Amino acid sequence: MDFMTELSAIAKENGGIIETKIAAQHGISKAMLYKMCKEEKIHRIVKGQYILPDDMQDELLSICKRSTQIVFSHETALYLNGISDRTPFEHTITAPSGCIPSAAIRSECKVYYIKPELFDLGKTILKTPAGNGVPAYDLERTICDVIRSRNKIGTETFLAALKLYAANSKKDLNKLNSYAKKMRVANVLHQYLEVLL
Repeated sequence: MDFMTELSAIAKENGGIIETKIAAQHGISKAMLYKMCKEEKIHRIVKGQYILPDDMQDELLSICKRSTQIVFSHETALYLNGISDRTPFEHTITAPSGCIPSAAIRSECKVYYIKPELFDLGKTILKTPAGNGVPAYDLERTICDVIRSRNKIGTETFLAALKLYAANSKKDLNKLNSYAKKMRVANVLHQYLEVLL
């Protein structure tokens, strides 16, 4: 078996990331991955994930492959939705309360928690700058998150997000209103949007 050809195919199918469990399904053991890492034929990103030496790592894809219980939110979702042109200094995710993401994820991301019944509200798949799909909140949910966490994310980010949303041709005010009611931020939202719209 030509391991490099196999690993290249796995990487191509999985956004550049080779996961130990997927390599195992293709008959490539952890020991073989370790050996190839020592020979610098592949590079380890985090436990259980590797990339080919010439590939650029897609950080967001790497993070989301480590847990099914996280969604990119807040500043990261603003960026993925095209409402912020700044790449977040630290990625932000939301997890259902009661689900604690791994230490590796917590060390790389700012984590917000939400009631499990609101976790899937507005969840969608958005493309990373590298072109891979990752779970993130849609624009309206992100605006509600930003309002809920306005004291934590800072006034500048909060107001800039609202202004850009108000000017966005793709905004859906009905959806925003529906989400805001479910997330109990409707009153605050209306105060700000009256000024902006």
